[in-house]
This record gives sequence, C-alpha cells and structure tokens, in this order.
Amino acid sequence: MLANGLTIIGEHNPAAATVAAGFFVNTGARDETPDVSGVSHFLEHMAFKGNDQYSAEDINRVFDEIGAQYNAYTSHERTVYYGAVLPERLPTLLELLALMMRPVLRQEDFDVEKKVILEEIAMYQDRPAFQVFDLSSELYWNGHPLGNSILGSTESITALRKEQMAAYHRERYSPGNLLLTLAGAYDWDAVVDQVRLATAEWVQVPVTRTRPTAATLAGTDGQSDAKLNRTHVAVYAPGVGKDDPRRYAAAVLADAIGDSGGSRLYWELVDKGLADNASLDHESSEGEGVFTGYISTAPERAQAVIELYLATLRRVQDEGLTADEWRRAQRKLATGLTLRAETPLGRLSSLGSGYQATGEYLSVDEVVARVMGAELATAQELLAERPFDRAYVYTLGPAD
Repeated sequence: MLANGLTIIGEHNPAAATVAAGFFVNTGARDETPDVSGVSHFLEHMAFKGNDQYSAEDINRVFDEIGAQYNAYTSHERTVYYGAVLPERLPTLLELLALMMRPVLRQEDFDVEKKVILEEIAMYQDRPAFQVFDLSSELYWNGHPLGNSILGSTESITALRKEQMAAYHRERYSPGNLLLTLAGAYDWDAVVDQVRLATAEWVQVPVTRTRPTAATLAGTDGQSDAKLNRTHVAVYAPGVGKDDPRRYAAAVLADAIGDSGGSRLYWELVDKGLADNASLDHESSEGEGVFTGYISTAPERAQAVIELYLATLRRVQDEGLTADEWRRAQRKLATGLTLRAETPLGRLSSLGSGYQATGEYLSVDEVVARVMGAELATAQELLAERPFDRAYVYTLGPAD
C-alpha cells in the first residue's frame, strides 16, 4: 500500500508474453442514491474524456499507438478500467490509466456524453433479455442497493448535473478505495516507483459502503409488451455472499442445475425444444448472494415452461444431485477458470475483483482447488434451506 492509501497487487508470470493492468474502483450502482442513479457508469464514460493534459482523442490515440487491448466496465460493486500490452509498453499504459482516474469533467464533454448514455439506455430497452432483469431486479431486492440500476433511467440521467458527478468522484475515487492490479510480465519495483510518482497528489478521504440485510421478495410479477414475439423470464432465489465459504458450492450447484449444456434444466427444457434458453447462475456480492435464472420461450408455452422450470428446481431440493452431476459441474467450472487465466488479460478481472472483495489472494490453482474441493454435502445443506421455495419470477412477453 502506498502512503496515499492506494493498494497495488500483482501476479507475476515471467513467461507471459504480455502484461495486463487495471484500476479496480470499489464503487458501483449499489453505492448510488436515487438522485444520482447511473452516475457510476456515466463517470466510467467520462474517464475516457481526459484532463488538461490529454483530450479524449489523445487518450484513444495513445492506447492505439501502444497496441493496447483496453476497456472499462461498471457493475453493482465496482468500476474497472483496464488494458493489456507488450511488457515494454506498460509504463505508457499505467500513465494513461492513472490519468483516467482524475478526469477534468468538462461541461461540454458531459453534455455530449449524456446523449451517448441516453442512447445506450434506449438500446438496452430494445433488448428484452436485458430488460426483463432491469425491470425485475429492483422489485426482487425490495429496496436493497443491489437492486439499483447500473445504467440508471432516462429521467435520472437527464436530470444529472456535472457538479453531482464531480462530488461523487471526490467521494468514491479516493486512493484508498482503489486497487491497482497487474498480471503477466512486469518489473514490480519499477511499477511501484512509477505509480507512487503518478499518484503523489491524490488525496485520501474516508469511503464507506452500506451493507443492509436484504428482505427480498418472492412470488410472481411481470408486464406485457405487444412488440415482443418471445416470452422472457427472470427468476431469483436467495444465495450466499462473498464472505460465505459455501459460495463455491453454490456456484457448482447452479452450474449442475442450469448450465447452458448438459444440466438439469438443459435436458428438461432446451433439449426437448420447450425453450431456447433455460439457465441458472449464482452471484455472490458483499453480504448477499442470489441465484438468477433466465428463460426464453414461445408465449403459448410460457406458463407450462415456467412451471416445469420451477418443478425442476424443487425436485433438486427434494432429491439432491448425483455424485456424477456434481463432478461434471466441478470439472466444467475448473476448466473455464483455467482457460480464462491462460492470458494476463483473462486473469486480471478475477484476480482484482477477488482480492478487492475479500482481501485474500488466491492463485488460479487455489481457486480451482476450492471449486474441486467443494463438497456435495455442502450443496445439500444449501438445498435444505429451500431457497427455491422463495423464488421470485418476473415475466416479460407479448401477453399477460
């Protein structure tokens, strides 16, 4: 940790041909109040607009000149800015990323980018697979900040002022609330020296995050949209948070039930041609977790498909999984983790987000060991709590 509070972590691989680096800002939609809904994602866009030293065109030009693969994303819990380059170009990548953490927020840039954000909101409103979750998440979370919209609404973004964004940036982009993560081939001492100089004027301020206990909803809800020709369904059920060691078993359990191929839901619904998508995932957040499911099917079959989907979940609760199902799900997850980690860029996100959430460094081998070591008995304990009896189902389709 630097004197200003900024933490730097790295996973060194001298055999790697590239290096990836990223700033993980511990802020996202769950940290927003209603009057600034969507500001985290909007601010992510504004970081690419530069400061008094670099314009937006300069930033993109330099990224291209060093041959970087770069991007950014915003979630409920963090905003991440990252890039990957050849090792000799890392100093320039770090310079750009550090510069982006202190954007100047020009009014003219703010006004132009607001139009871009509003267009993005409109675009996602035309994607029912996204829209069904955007409409239902706030309802399921029932006032908990994990139900906040990442994009915000047309109304909240239209009303947002540059001064509100600047205040949010001052409050949330404190160096102690940032984590710089590296993966691949790099010189640790050189990185630390460069970043210490680049961030010397960053001022530390206290940053907090509320973690209320969720009182999630159960039941059914939805709305119709005559323009649609498919029915889209979002399903929620209580899961476990990132501080719960059972999260590995929950991930394997969700994969065994609802992976896109070879799972219980796949064989019951997709393989039989009743739905084109029937999946289940598990997501762990700080203090809370959730099983999320998705169904896409023909409107005339929607009710029967939803009933069969829920019956499949309840049957797993009643009967459990077989040892073969469990082992297959473990192996698929372990393979996916290993494949993503084969490149520094693929490794960066899980490395940074994992450390930021738990303060624990785990190598790929250690994560794989935890997945493969997750016990079926632990999943049975989770099922014994009967989370799917408290499912919330939201339907978006052409008919009620």
